[in-house]
Amino acid sequence: MKKRILALATSLCLFLLLGSTLCFADSLDAINVTTNKAVVNPGEILEVSIDFGADLGAYTVDFAYDNNLFEYVSTDGGTPNDNGTRVRVVYYDSSGGTNTKRNIKIQFRAKEGIVTSNPTDISITAEGMANGDASVNYDDIGVPITKSVTVEPKYVDYTLDLTYTGDIIEGEEKEMKLSTKSSMGKNYAHVRLIAEAITPDGGTVKLLGKDHQSLEHDLIQSGWGEPEGYAIGGVNVNQVLNYTATFSKAGNYSITIKLIDRDQSDAVIAEKKFDFTVNQKQNQTSPVQPGDTNLGNNQNNVVEPEKTEETPINQTNQTEEMSFSEKSEENKIVPSELPKTGYDGYKIISIILITLLVLYFGLSISLRKQNKKK
Repeated sequence: MKKRILALATSLCLFLLLGSTLCFADSLDAINVTTNKAVVNPGEILEVSIDFGADLGAYTVDFAYDNNLFEYVSTDGGTPNDNGTRVRVVYYDSSGGTNTKRNIKIQFRAKEGIVTSNPTDISITAEGMANGDASVNYDDIGVPITKSVTVEPKYVDYTLDLTYTGDIIEGEEKEMKLSTKSSMGKNYAHVRLIAEAITPDGGTVKLLGKDHQSLEHDLIQSGWGEPEGYAIGGVNVNQVLNYTATFSKAGNYSITIKLIDRDQSDAVIAEKKFDFTVNQKQNQTSPVQPGDTNLGNNQNNVVEPEKTEETPINQTNQTEEMSFSEKSEENKIVPSELPKTGYDGYKIISIILITLLVLYFGLSISLRKQNKKK
């Protein structure tokens, strides 16, 4: 009985010893997974590479991915099977160890039409790994190895523009528009606008705008937006704010406007400097009235009206009124002697007397003739 037990124990030990010399399990401690980029834009290729750290004659590797962001393209690591969310790559070296693989690559393409930032992972698991002659089996990778990437559009930098029309006059309000633009703006959750001004000595400038509650804010003094900021980003961003600018005196000014990220310690997203030339206000001069003698720098302090052949259109009525007034004054002047036109007074009296005498003598002769006939 004892001999049988001893023989059985010896056989078991020999079997275990022989088995351990033929095949044993090991771990791939040096396995390394890399990607060709951390940020992938729509249409770009993400390449995932695995370095096993040893030559393998067999393996089955699964790559899990988000099919809302990626589509499978190709692999050089074996026979692929894509079920839409996971690509399984199977490899077996049928030559017995002459065609082992140490590295494999797989490619995914980021889908078009993505307009936001999307962090995601590529998860990798593996099983059935062995060396070229299958004398060494390796432990399965049950806990996924993950590589984090971000799929986002190719962002276009934000631009700032401050526009207005006409000249800027000291002390007068000037309407301005401040626009923040980007055809594909990166998404920020909390941004603000701030401004800094450089003025001539003694000059001040205000850039006033009203929010949705009709509260007025000076961009230069307090910035624009809630203290925690506001969201911005997406396709065709075009934020336009209306401002009223007032420059206190003539001279050269500059205003630097910045778009800042509150979540990144007020890091500057966009910045631009605007230069302004402010003109002096023109003095309003009243028209010269007849008889005015104090006319400024003229040495004689008297300016005679300039004679011109044409009268400006806006002075026609005034000229006509002045001519009419002059005629009225002329009618009031009494002449010192009578005009020499017409008949003199004595000639008229002589004619009347002669006429009466003729009538008298004519009548007398007529009466005498009548008396003689009787």
